[in-house]
Amino acid sequence: MTLTVVDMHTGGEPLRIVTGGYPAIPKGTILEKRAYVRDHLDHLRRILMFEPRGHYDMYGALLVEPDLPGADLAVLFMHNEGYSTMCGHAIVALGRYAIDEGLVAKREPITIVNIEAPCGLVVASVEVRDGKAGAVSFESVPAFLFARDLRVELPVHGMVTFDIAYGGAFYALADCRQFGLEFGRDRVRDFVDAATALTERAKRDFPLSHPDHADLAFLYGTILTDGSDEFSSEPTRNVCVFADAEVDRSPTGSGVTARLAAMHARGQIREGQSRLFESIAGSRFSGAVARPAKAGRHDAIIARVGGRAYYSGKAEYIVEPDDELGRGFLLR
Repeated sequence: MTLTVVDMHTGGEPLRIVTGGYPAIPKGTILEKRAYVRDHLDHLRRILMFEPRGHYDMYGALLVEPDLPGADLAVLFMHNEGYSTMCGHAIVALGRYAIDEGLVAKREPITIVNIEAPCGLVVASVEVRDGKAGAVSFESVPAFLFARDLRVELPVHGMVTFDIAYGGAFYALADCRQFGLEFGRDRVRDFVDAATALTERAKRDFPLSHPDHADLAFLYGTILTDGSDEFSSEPTRNVCVFADAEVDRSPTGSGVTARLAAMHARGQIREGQSRLFESIAGSRFSGAVARPAKAGRHDAIIARVGGRAYYSGKAEYIVEPDDELGRGFLLR
């Protein structure tokens, strides 16, 4: 078995793009492809995401044949727990990758790359100068505030108030100060523990629904913010803890989208206004409300989120027949 990859990162968050070694994926919708890979090829995710080749917080992308009309490429996202429905940092990286690999013909100053994700079609705009791809922004699928001012009692932290918003995936959004936390002072581990406690409780107590497909209706994680939701020229900080307590090093593209949807629904940001979002690692994405939209019965927005991705390497991986640990394990 030989698997080949290109590694990139967006705002510090890794993206391992599979370039070879996977068998052909049967035709079908993107959600059917996602289910097939989950049910039949999950051992390959473990090999690439888990140790000794990856780590607890590794993230990956598998390019598959698009099904939607107009899509230039389609992608399945993978992580320590399974397969997500949207990943903004991956879209930023794949926008640049598509230009560099000739998957889409480059045009200056902007090349459009239509990327089919499990949540729908995401439109990436790639800056091209002197033939080289640079910064990337994308327009999201319709994003919306699903529920506001929810309250739960957590064993260690007491009563916590939070929202649930959708930005291609569902997130709980909560002010970190409710947990006694402050960015730049407290340990990442403390943020992870607080976010995980809220995610687990919210999953249990608050069922979700999505107007397009039941497969999209699950809580992906929790985003703890600095509470700076009112529009400002200053950046607002957040950390996203998703899947099985995985920590996003970037501001989280789908998370920024969800935050923008919640902020717009609360009247804290208007169409056309732009805000900077800063991650726990210090990297930044820009975010703006591009225009209003609808998602079933929900008033929604189309968000525009921008960032920059970089290459970090290429690799060829093998698994020897008698190497049991080489099939993937995790320690944390």
